[in-house]
Parts: sequence; structure tokens; C-alpha cells
Amino acid sequence: MSIQFGRIIRTCAIFAPLLFSSAAGAQDAIKIGVSEPLTGAFAASGNYVAQGAKIAEDEINAAGGVLGRKIQLIIEDNKSNPTEAVSTVEKLTQKDKVPILMGAWSSTLTLAVMPKLEEYGVPMVVETSSSGKITTAGNPFIFRISPTSEMEAKAFQPLVAKLGIKKADFLFTNNDFGIGSGAEYAKMLKANGVEVGVSETMDPKATDFSAQLAKIKASGGDTLIVTTAVEQLTLILKQAKDQQLKVRVISCGGSNSPDQLIEQAGEAANGTFHTVFFPPWFPEVTKNPDVAKRYMDEWKKRGHNVGGLTEGFRGYDGIFTIVAAIKAAGKAEPEALRAALWGVQVKGIYGDIAFIKQGPAGKESGQNIPSVHLVTITDGKVSKLGL
Repeated sequence: MSIQFGRIIRTCAIFAPLLFSSAAGAQDAIKIGVSEPLTGAFAASGNYVAQGAKIAEDEINAAGGVLGRKIQLIIEDNKSNPTEAVSTVEKLTQKDKVPILMGAWSSTLTLAVMPKLEEYGVPMVVETSSSGKITTAGNPFIFRISPTSEMEAKAFQPLVAKLGIKKADFLFTNNDFGIGSGAEYAKMLKANGVEVGVSETMDPKATDFSAQLAKIKASGGDTLIVTTAVEQLTLILKQAKDQQLKVRVISCGGSNSPDQLIEQAGEAANGTFHTVFFPPWFPEVTKNPDVAKRYMDEWKKRGHNVGGLTEGFRGYDGIFTIVAAIKAAGKAEPEALRAALWGVQVKGIYGDIAFIKQGPAGKESGQNIPSVHLVTITDGKVSKLGL
């Protein structure tokens, strides 16, 4: 053996343990799958949720991770499309072998992936979707931390008389999110003596709402209830102003980003009302203001869009909920995590996160009961109104 060859062997022998150690460290991370709309109609909101999730990942890992291991988010773009959403779950569960998921923002996207969760036996924490069908369909792998449309409408009920709503018209996106929200608000308003006028729908990708707004104007209501994501809501407010639609606009569903509306819709945003599930302008009213402040400080430190605070917290709370389940289970295995989720108690921005049972006996889904807030925009600033 030559001297040079001997040196090569000795060098390999020295560095081999380091290489194997590095590989083992990478394998040792606990993978968490995330499916969000990073492109497409819901891209703004999906990216905010992913940014909030990354803040949680870094915070958890900086504190030592969980079970002595770091966590690793594997974030996939479902492209705001149900078929693509299913593909992301296929990849995350079958290729990446994640034991748990978070997603998928839109109710339509979440409903699309739910059969795959049952097929593969992998639980998912739902951070945003509001359709009641998600937790009543009989899928025991679903654990939702966001409120249902029914919960939101019920929380809004005390303000009906305060706002003096007599006749309400509706404009909502033609998917499970919008349809479910419209149905629950209409039912609540009718039960409180409010006349319900026209109900107009729109494609999630639509940008021209002149026909719908003309019908709403002709209806003569005093209030317009709108359910869609912030991108469409911005355009609706501008076009309603152009058509001189003199009604009180209330947006529902919590994905309205008032700061973004102020920036992009300008004067058209003034006088509008919005339900939010986290009011970053008034973190002191949340159940856990210390958690809210920690999240907000890091969000601003990273230079993220301040308008995304009302959406990013969903991803932050979702990852902390998953990590609480991993800690309780003592291992990162799908069935153990599903069982552990029933007992989690997390001090989140949504409030104190814990799950009640919804759905048919023996196949219940988990549903959290979060806070709901109503804010209004006046002179380009957000003010709190109640709830």
C-alpha cells in the first residue's frame, strides 16, 4: 500500500463518522407535511399561512425541537386546485412518509383531500377551512382549529341589532367556503328578523363583478355580506364604489386582511366591516396576548407583509398544535398522533386550542372553538367593534 493511499484511507476513516452522523441527523428530523395554495387564486393567503408555519418551525427547533428531535416542514403548493391538492397529499404521505399534515386552506381543497387521509390513515390539522361538512362528514383523521361558518355566524348574531341590519344581500365565491358561509349567515339573519334579498355567486378566479353588483344595488338592501379571499374582496370594494353602491359591506370568513384592503382598495375600504379570527391591531383582546406578541414580533422582524398577520397566525398555531400531539404521543406515528390530538391543549393565537367531537359516532372529527372578532375600517385605520 502506498503512503498516499494509506493517507486517503485514514482521512476517510476520520470523516466517515461525521458523514454518517450528519446523515443520521437529517433523517432524525420529524417531518410535517404542509399543503397550501402558494400559487393560483388563493396564493396570498396560502403564502402567509406558510410563513407563519415557518416561524413556528424555527421557534420550536430553537427551543430544542420535540422528543429531542428537530421538526422539518415539507411544504407543497396545491396551486389553489382540488386535483393538485390531492396530488400534494399523495406525495407527502407516500413519498415523503410524513406522519401528519397541515392544510389545505380552502374548504374545497380540504374536502378534496379528506378521502386520501382516510385511505392512508394520516391525520391532518385544518388551519383555515370553514365548511361545516369538513367535521360532520365522518372523517376521524380531521382536526380543525379554525371556526366553522356556523360558529362565525353565531358569534356575529349579537351585532345584528346593534348595526341595525334590516335587509341583507349576499355575494359569495361559488365554492364550499362561500356557499357554506352564505347559508349559515342567511339562516342566522332570518332567525333574527332580517330580510334576505338576493344571493349572488362568483367564480373564485373572477375579476369583474359588475353584473352581480347591479342586481344587489337593485335589491335595495342596507347590508351586503361578502365571502371570498382578500384578492377578490379588494376588487369588489373598488367596483362597488364605482357603481355608487350605498350599502354596509361586511366580509366574512376571516380571510379579508383589512391592512391589505386599506393599502390596495384605498378609500373604497372605508366604512366596511370584517370578521377576523386574530386582531393584530389589538392583541391585548386575545386569550393569549403573550403568544400573539411573540408571533407578531417575529413576523415583523422577518419583514413579512403586515397585511398577512391575520392569515399567517393560522400556520403558526397549526404547527404548534401538531408538535403538542407529537410530544403527547411520544412518537411520530400517524395513529399515535391521531389519538394524541384528542387530548392536546395549546395556548394559541386562536385561543386555548382543544378539540370537541363532531360527526357520526365512532367516526368523529375534532373541532376547536376559537375566538371571532369584528373590526371596521374608518379613515384608513382599523377599529375594533366587538364579538
